[in-house]
Amino acid sequence: MSEQNSTTAYATLKSRFARLSALGGAQAVLHWDRATMMPEGGAGARAEQQATLSLIAHETLTAPETADLLASAGDSADALADWDRANLNEMGRIHRHATATPTDLVSKLSYQKSKTEMIWRKARAANDFASLAPELTTLVALVREQAAAKAEAFGLTPYDALLDGYDPDRRSADIDRLFTDLEGFLPDLLKRVMDKQASAPQPLPLTGPFSIPLQEELGRDVMGALGFDFAHGRLDVSHHPFTGGVPDDSRITTRYDESDFMESLMAVIHETGHSLYERGLPAEWRNQPVGRSRGMTIHESQSLLFEMQAGRSTQFISALAPRLKKIFGGEGEAWSPENILRHYRQVGPSLIRVSADEITYPLHVILRYRLERAMIAGDLVPADLPGAWGEGMNTLLGITPPDDADGCMQDIHWPSGSFGYFPTYTLGALAAAQLFSSAWKARNNLGIELGKARFVELTSWVREHVHGVGSSRTPDEIILAATGAPLGTAAFKSHLEARYLAS
Repeated sequence: MSEQNSTTAYATLKSRFARLSALGGAQAVLHWDRATMMPEGGAGARAEQQATLSLIAHETLTAPETADLLASAGDSADALADWDRANLNEMGRIHRHATATPTDLVSKLSYQKSKTEMIWRKARAANDFASLAPELTTLVALVREQAAAKAEAFGLTPYDALLDGYDPDRRSADIDRLFTDLEGFLPDLLKRVMDKQASAPQPLPLTGPFSIPLQEELGRDVMGALGFDFAHGRLDVSHHPFTGGVPDDSRITTRYDESDFMESLMAVIHETGHSLYERGLPAEWRNQPVGRSRGMTIHESQSLLFEMQAGRSTQFISALAPRLKKIFGGEGEAWSPENILRHYRQVGPSLIRVSADEITYPLHVILRYRLERAMIAGDLVPADLPGAWGEGMNTLLGITPPDDADGCMQDIHWPSGSFGYFPTYTLGALAAAQLFSSAWKARNNLGIELGKARFVELTSWVREHVHGVGSSRTPDEIILAATGAPLGTAAFKSHLEARYLAS
């Protein structure tokens, strides 16, 4: 194959993947629409639409000529510039994942994911796991079928084959090592912190109600301070906070509780971190695989970097407290920075993952990781999920859910088919701690800026070391290059001990 023909093949691939990116963007907006404003009766039609788009994208990606073009372009890969070579490698990785899944299974999965998710919304509200179980059983069977097909194609275990789609090159053996370390460390830390907090002044109550319009105004103010561009995005309401859309059209959702403004605010900061990552990806590689975000561990590191590391820092809360007091008409010592920090730093076992503190959150993730691995392995059927969930919560956190709504139905991930996603939350927390520590050392005035509710220093550092890298490196290569160390637990442990025991 001549170099000219190889160059032509690569150019054709770039055009093809740009079209696939546009299809993916359409699917992302449809997902946002389904979650925020679609009437209940439209669920079936929307499921059919998303299944059709998934099928079109799959057929384009797996067409024989795509494989021929990849082979032709690969003949002269060494002659490509670094970013082009990385882009071609990503094209190959995406193609391998796509071709491992039969076309008819893609359509079935897309339809069943949409159907199960919509049933979950009603089932959770009614605390009716029995109505969800049959559809979840069907979905898990399809996911297991996909996992088996990918496992055979990649030479991996079924679960690792799914995990690779969310966190490229990550294996469950890596996760087991890190999670075992955390499981041995966190319970003792939790006890020490709870003992310390029991003897310290207790948080004074922040009395509501806190109107939803005011919470939304506050969220938008903080999003603006973080650098969110409302000309390229919006904030809405959904059952479960998430970020969707595309880099130039970012869709963020949160949920509100009139008795508690704190959860929605931190959810907004968390999701804005995701959005900033998407917006910060290399613009010159927009719509190309190398210009995409690099897996969910890196993505979660960016949301947690802003929510947990910066958003709950002493510096930022000190700057935020006067704004909270003003917008909600607060009075007295309850609205002091010190008291608000006590609220944000209270720890203890709780039922709900998204409301959990930094110390117990990884234990919630470890539970989900073990249960979803068991489901993919066929060792746990969805009908037995409530019992396994209650047993696991009791073992890891010492509490048992009173019902399934606040137990195994609290998350959207499994009803939407996202198996292999959960561990990236805690892997992201580990990465966030490492990244923030490195940014703090590199930018001497970072603390001063956070004390003024300014995030430019932090954002510019991650734009250089994470966002701008796109998918030109593996997740572990990004972390190693940015922090000088491989992904580990040391920075996370140090962060928790400094925040909860040293202060």
